[in-house]
Amino acid sequence: MSGHSKWSTIKRKKEKTDSQKAKVFTKIGREIAVSVREGGADPNSNSKLKDLIAKAKSNNVPNDNIERIIKKAAGDGDKNSYETIVYEGYGPNGVAVIVECLTDNRNRTASDIRHYFDKFGGNLGTTGCVSFMFEQKGVIVLEGCKDEDKAMEDFIAAGADDFNFEEDMAEVFTTPSNFSAVREALESRGYQFLSAEIEQVPSTYTELTEEESKIKMRRLLDHLEDNDDVQNIWHNLENEDDI
Repeated sequence: MSGHSKWSTIKRKKEKTDSQKAKVFTKIGREIAVSVREGGADPNSNSKLKDLIAKAKSNNVPNDNIERIIKKAAGDGDKNSYETIVYEGYGPNGVAVIVECLTDNRNRTASDIRHYFDKFGGNLGTTGCVSFMFEQKGVIVLEGCKDEDKAMEDFIAAGADDFNFEEDMAEVFTTPSNFSAVREALESRGYQFLSAEIEQVPSTYTELTEEESKIKMRRLLDHLEDNDDVQNIWHNLENEDDI
């Protein structure tokens, strides 16, 4: 994954203001609520919920918040009906972008997403226009991996498909079906998670060299991240930390 720094992206996300963190908490909470309604409130029988709880904890969501969301969703306290919608398009200079949303108003969300792409030098495309450039994988980012030989043994034993190191961090890749098992195996070995979720990983990357394009791409990503309906944004921008 040459040129792609997962570490800088995570660092930038974790340095957000309190108001931005609250928005992240809300988005993860919405995912948890939907998961509970679809698969039940017991993480032992709902692997998606178990993964989301781990995701929430890695984003410093308090345990009380997590328990409250689960209890509310299990008791039908949240009457909102959310549906998952995935948008695909191109940012400035053809950067491929996938936007995953959970929304209770399809028309509002579609209008917002289209507006962002149009305003910041991109265009919203049709389903499948960029997704062929991505592969769904489990991605687990760990810190404190100073002993690479020991970490490699643990990753292989846990069932990881691939991994790489940078300083004392490691990025571990799995198949989507094996993600939960690998995450739990590494958790049981005491590893500290920076992030752990199933992602859309690009097969090729697009580099932006012009300053204007970099500014537009940054603003597009910022507006998408700030939208309450947007859960995840995947793109093939190379060196995101440079924009």
